[in-house]
Amino acid sequence: MKRLHLLSAILTASLLAACGGGGDGGGGGFAFIGSGSGTGLLKEPPVIVASLSTAQIDAGTAQSGLQALSGKARCDVNVVSLNYSTVGPKGEVTNASGVLLMPAGACANAAPLVAYAKGTDVQKPRTLANPQDPETFLLTAMYAAQGYAVVATDYLGYAKSTFPYHPYLHADSEARTVLDSVRAARAAVATPGGSLSGKVMFTGYSQGGHSSMAAHRAAERDNPLEFNVVAGAHLAGPYNLSGSFKLTQATAGYQFFVPFIVNSYQKVYGDVYTDVNTVYKQPYAGYIENLLPSPTLNYTTLVTSGSLPGANGETPNQARDALFQEAFLADVQTNPNNALFLDAKKNDLLGWSPRAKTLLCGGAGDPTVPPAVHMVPAKADFDERGVTTVTTVDVDAQIQATYGPGGKAPTDPSTAAYATYFGAYHGTYEPPFCHVRARALFDTVK
Repeated sequence: MKRLHLLSAILTASLLAACGGGGDGGGGGFAFIGSGSGTGLLKEPPVIVASLSTAQIDAGTAQSGLQALSGKARCDVNVVSLNYSTVGPKGEVTNASGVLLMPAGACANAAPLVAYAKGTDVQKPRTLANPQDPETFLLTAMYAAQGYAVVATDYLGYAKSTFPYHPYLHADSEARTVLDSVRAARAAVATPGGSLSGKVMFTGYSQGGHSSMAAHRAAERDNPLEFNVVAGAHLAGPYNLSGSFKLTQATAGYQFFVPFIVNSYQKVYGDVYTDVNTVYKQPYAGYIENLLPSPTLNYTTLVTSGSLPGANGETPNQARDALFQEAFLADVQTNPNNALFLDAKKNDLLGWSPRAKTLLCGGAGDPTVPPAVHMVPAKADFDERGVTTVTTVDVDAQIQATYGPGGKAPTDPSTAAYATYFGAYHGTYEPPFCHVRARALFDTVK
């Protein structure tokens, strides 16, 4: 199979690393702020920003090599921009934007709805309401062109959202933003002339795996009559956040993800530190609290500009040690009463019991969100409590066969092949293989 170049923009090699419509899902016009109470109401009319034919979709998937996994398109797809009401982590009234990908043409009938949550994004202006965005096109090819409606949120603090920051890996606000996107999709579905069947599936990748699982949990726990949840597929997500803070070896992308978490929890809970200099070293302490998401910088330019370490080929441990004070790191790793560790525990996604069929997907070689730290403990937690709805899949063998020299992962860390392979593993290689498994699950319940 050809390499899946389409996804290379999701994470660059420098990473190395819910009141809207009811359960019938019908599209009976718009629900705007001021026309009712609750959240998920549309802030402005939805707009069809593009209409993609099956031929256009097939041309893109053929050129990228994705078609071997996605299959040929069965449906034209309308790309619809959304701007909807939601709330922040403390109940702040705000908004978020996103996209509705609506099957059209031969597939203009009641569609099941996939609610998707995206991976970690460091670029504040980016919106998924862009048919040329690689992640949007992946969702188009894998789901919308196969007859699923897809709604995907840009999250709080991105694109059209006026929220002043992004509450990164804060489970409750992630869940609310995703559920409100479902409500917004129900309100907007008439714009492209579509309708929804009422069935809802949740999925997401990386941060989105955490967000989609949080939304799945909240929908079943808090809104069982509103959301007919038939499946969840949570892909390469950090479900065991507190456990990850106990690791002594930094994961790939540490210099992006961990400051994002620290700053998020400080803003949400206000208890991580009283002096930023006790957490970060200079020069980073002077500006890092409001660095992410950035209005101008991406993963590459964050390091090439010196805003974050990594321009000189630092290992994850070296990047970590350049950023953080040693005493802070030691306390997080060893003190069970450390505030950051306890905040992370509040956002772990263990100890709940999905009612709908649920899939966890990951790749054993993932250097950024290792399944051994997240997927495996999550599955063990479900199993120990007698939960029978959850299955797991490891797609590492497929990744190795497709991208590993000679069908295996490179083993010499000093080689360019090693850096390329593990640099692209989480952001480029792994997502489409997990989405194939997610769609296979959804196909059984749609």
